[in-house]
Amino acid sequence: MTKDYYAILGISKTATDDEIKKAYRKLALQYHPDKNKTTSAEEKFKEIAEAYEVLSDKKKRDIYDAYGEDGLKGGAGAHGNSGFTYTFHGDPRATFAQFFGNTNPFQSFFGFDDAFDSVSGPTTFVFGIPSSQEHRSHIQQQGFAQDPPIEHEVFVTLEEVLHGCTKKMKIQKKVLLPNGNLGKEEKVLEIKIQPGWKAGTKITFPQEGDQGTNKRPADIVFIIVDKVHDTFKREGSDLRYSAKISLKQALCGCVVTVPMLGGGKEVLNYKNDIIKPQTIRRIPGKGLPFPKEPSRRGDLIVVFDIHFPDSLPGPVKKYLEEKLPS
Repeated sequence: MTKDYYAILGISKTATDDEIKKAYRKLALQYHPDKNKTTSAEEKFKEIAEAYEVLSDKKKRDIYDAYGEDGLKGGAGAHGNSGFTYTFHGDPRATFAQFFGNTNPFQSFFGFDDAFDSVSGPTTFVFGIPSSQEHRSHIQQQGFAQDPPIEHEVFVTLEEVLHGCTKKMKIQKKVLLPNGNLGKEEKVLEIKIQPGWKAGTKITFPQEGDQGTNKRPADIVFIIVDKVHDTFKREGSDLRYSAKISLKQALCGCVVTVPMLGGGKEVLNYKNDIIKPQTIRRIPGKGLPFPKEPSRRGDLIVVFDIHFPDSLPGPVKKYLEEKLPS
């Protein structure tokens, strides 16, 4: 059955970009499986993400409006979408994380107490205690106040996200000495980053921060941040690679060598094809691991950056005018 992405987001076909974003934000928060425990929430959450990814992208939206879901996914026939194909990557949490970034959407949507017990940002990992709920209860039972968490960014490369890695973070914190004075202590905290973790993931070390007089030590929270990569751009669990080619190669055919993250390459044969500006090639399973299913990987999306000449000699221009179709 053909999906109606507008109906899924509850918007009209004339909706603006802002209206699309507002609709996605509201529905994604409403149906996020960490908040909504109904049996249908997971599937609804995925539908919302797919609808947003299509309608928030002008090119995908134009093709969908013209040819429907079949045209969007490469089934529109000879007069369809000029070879464009789109397949949802299947990770709605990646879409959610990319949309909200490092902010905590639940805090403003559900209130402070509710947000404290749930994920903080896209994903939260707490070391040393079973859950943040138990941690909060323990602090309250002791009757001591606690300063707000101390947040630090941890930058990771795409290669580290691909394979996973261990980061050792040296911290210096204030501690309460036996004589009642405050002193300083150095400590190394070890963060085991799992394959596929997305930007915005938070790792909490309870009570490893500064301690004040008559206060429990603050938590330390490390936030995963992607380093800018020279070759690839991350899109959820997919990677995007821009292949630079000349206008001659685009029109007359060429072979394009695409590097793979982590090593290796794949050769794309376009000797008998014309590469148009909107041409996209998707290489399955060559992206990043899915955070919740690291044995599976997203795709490598190849787009083409065609270099047009700044000017043409008169004879060449005249020849092209005569030979190229109108």
